[in-house]
Amino acid sequence: MELKANKGKQIEITVDGAVYQRYALQTHFVKIGEDYISLVEQYVKPHYQAGDFLSISEKIIALCQKRVVYKKDMKLSRMARFLSRFATSSSAGIGVDSPWKMQFAIDHCGRWKVFWAAIAAGFGKLFGKKGVFYDIVGMEVTGLDGFYDHVFEEYGNYGIRIPENPSGVCNEIFEKTGVPCMIVDANDLTIEILGHGDAVPYSESQMVALIGDNPAGQSDELTPFILIRPSSSVSDASQPETDPHTEAEGKTE
Repeated sequence: MELKANKGKQIEITVDGAVYQRYALQTHFVKIGEDYISLVEQYVKPHYQAGDFLSISEKIIALCQKRVVYKKDMKLSRMARFLSRFATSSSAGIGVDSPWKMQFAIDHCGRWKVFWAAIAAGFGKLFGKKGVFYDIVGMEVTGLDGFYDHVFEEYGNYGIRIPENPSGVCNEIFEKTGVPCMIVDANDLTIEILGHGDAVPYSESQMVALIGDNPAGQSDELTPFILIRPSSSVSDASQPETDPHTEAEGKTE
């Protein structure tokens, strides 16, 4: 498979004076309950080189973990229908303007907390402050995906929650495959690093910058893996001196 960027995305980026290539690795349509270790072995390992770093979409890990909530198991309330009418929609993905995501917020946080978050968000809008509702209800609601069939019809039937123990998943992937990685919730507006492995040689701000333009895209690309590779022009001081997997194995308790 040819290593390339997604359509409309730049393959190269400069972070703190160092140059990196970002390769979008296309997979099949990943289903609920698949094995993320097998996916890394199948799609990433054939291209992985020492010094590479992997960015993984949180959606794929959550699907593998079966972190989904089905519409058929939810009861859409009047409160969810009502409050969703006042929520602001976004091009970045599903928001609580969807009554299903609003209902998930109610089920997860409780009616009174969601009601208070909606009131606070209303006042926030008066003063030009965005995101107040999500700040109050938390990442479980903010990070919920799915309930949206415009790109993939199957995703219209369920919501996809954020992964469980994302940093632990990254450490497991590194232990079993040798690939250092991070799990991200990214769209064209915001980037959230949900977790990363202990072997990752970058700061969180560097990790955000490496995928700041969302090289994975957010349509039907099927590229949940972005392989990040330091360019040959990167100085020795700005890239890992050794393969972090080898370095970790050499450590003693």
